[in-house]
Amino acid sequence: QGVTEGFNGTIFAYGQTGSGKSFTMQGIADPSTQKGIIPRAFEHIFESVQCAENAKFLVRASYLEIYNEDIRDLLGADTKQKLE
Repeated sequence: QGVTEGFNGTIFAYGQTGSGKSFTMQGIADPSTQKGIIPRAFEHIFESVQCAENAKFLVRASYLEIYNEDIRDLLGADTKQKLE
């Protein structure tokens, strides 16, 4: 809720390979009870923005993976490309 009041928000998933981080973050669309944290958070943020009166919002999102000290932008055009 704080992000709609101007605070930055971060969701950090950490754990062993195969422990369910990606599923927890993304989930699956159908059934809707299996949606992950990201789609649920986006729904909440955009519903709040849509209902707000006399306010402007700038919504920015990044989705990064850090694995073996390599950083990749999972929303970029080439998700295999490593960032510096």
